[in-house]
Order: sequence, then structure tokens, then C-alpha cells
Amino acid sequence: MSPVLIAYGALALAIALEVLGTTLLHQSEQFTRPVPTAIMLVCYVTSLFFLSVSLKTIPVGIAYGIWSGLGIVLISTVGYVVFRQVLDTPAILGLGLIIAGVAVINVFSKSIQH
Repeated sequence: MSPVLIAYGALALAIALEVLGTTLLHQSEQFTRPVPTAIMLVCYVTSLFFLSVSLKTIPVGIAYGIWSGLGIVLISTVGYVVFRQVLDTPAILGLGLIIAGVAVINVFSKSIQH
């Protein structure tokens, strides 16, 4: 299997686990509920592990930018859909700019070998 494919797979898994961990952070109710708190910690630690795996191939600034950017967009979507949190027009515009930034990095940057 290609190292780039492995790196992006690890990065995707890191993003998914970070979003799950952040969702559980909300569910932990300031760490007063032990089960969501424990699962949240496992998700965050595992997310960082997979982020580190992606760094074998993807430069740290690029990997972290994708991880944090897509994490923000996805957790905002979870907040909107699951927790009924309202996103106003500037928030939606900002999230769109984050998505555009991640797309520009992945399509045009020579920092990543595709």
C-alpha cells in the first residue's frame, strides 16, 4: 500500500476520532459523567497517535492544518445537527473558507507528494 494512502487514512481516522472525542467532551458535562469522559480521553489519545502516523509522510503544518480545519467543520456540523446549535451566516462563511483552504492545500500544494 502507498505511504501517502496510509498517511491520509491515518489522518482521516485521527480527524474522525477527534470529532468523536469533542462530541463526547460535550456529553461529559464538565467531566461529571465517567463513561463519556473515559471514551473521550481514549478518542483524543488515539486521534493524536494516528495524527503522528500521518506525520511520517505529510509535513506537520499541512497535516495539522487539515486535521484542525476539517475537525472544526465536522464538529460544527455535529453541533448543528445533533445539539441544535445555530450557525449564523458569518460562521457558515468562515467554515466554507476553511473547507476551501483544505482543498487548496490538497489540490495545489507541492508540499504533499500525491
